[in-house]
Amino acid sequence: MCGDPAPSGWRRTTAWGVHAFTALGAVCCLLALGAAAESDWRRMFAWLAVAVTVDALDGTLARAAKVKQVLPHFDGTMLDSIIDYVSYVLVPAFAIGRSQLMPPSLAWPVASLVCLASAYQFCQTDAKTEDHFFKGFPSYWNIVIFYLFIWQLQPLANSAIVLALIVLVFVPIKYVYPTRTATWRTATLVLSALWGATIGAMLWLFPRTPLWLANASLAYIAYYIALSVYLTATGGGRRDATR
Repeated sequence: MCGDPAPSGWRRTTAWGVHAFTALGAVCCLLALGAAAESDWRRMFAWLAVAVTVDALDGTLARAAKVKQVLPHFDGTMLDSIIDYVSYVLVPAFAIGRSQLMPPSLAWPVASLVCLASAYQFCQTDAKTEDHFFKGFPSYWNIVIFYLFIWQLQPLANSAIVLALIVLVFVPIKYVYPTRTATWRTATLVLSALWGATIGAMLWLFPRTPLWLANASLAYIAYYIALSVYLTATGGGRRDATR
């Protein structure tokens, strides 16, 4: 019996193009880290936003191009995870240590705990569950520190918020994967798009983002948390996975 035909040159070129697109996220992270080293927080968040946009699109492109079948020897999932750790964890942790969000004596220890907790989470085999959830607080540290920069709370309050979220990394709540969790997927995608547009406006106005806009955007986060907790409690995600 003849084996499957080798992928065409066009399919291989397309697959490599998707991997190259994913790898652009690493460049964005490098530029964000350079901006953070210069305490240019607006530029840092701008590059992180570009990295998040790449991350939001590359999975869909990879599935459309069937990169795993076309280039089975290249692990795009590992590439994506490495870049995600840098963009969602390492750069924000560096910003925690470098900025004045925390008391000086706590800044680098808290930043180190962020890195350690998320390193543990990223290496869990069920960090992304079979029914398309994130298990434990999904290391959205770039979003967390963006809000902290806008709110300008007391350093001890910032420390308490970050430490509480570090603990939630280890609590097995299943958080919605906005583009893939089946339950209420359409509503989640629409609300995610609206929230993304709001975040874009907040970034455009940063560092003079009005507090009312930042606080209004928390409506989506409340929806996201409520849906995640509800589906964890009711096992809704497991039912979706068996359909």
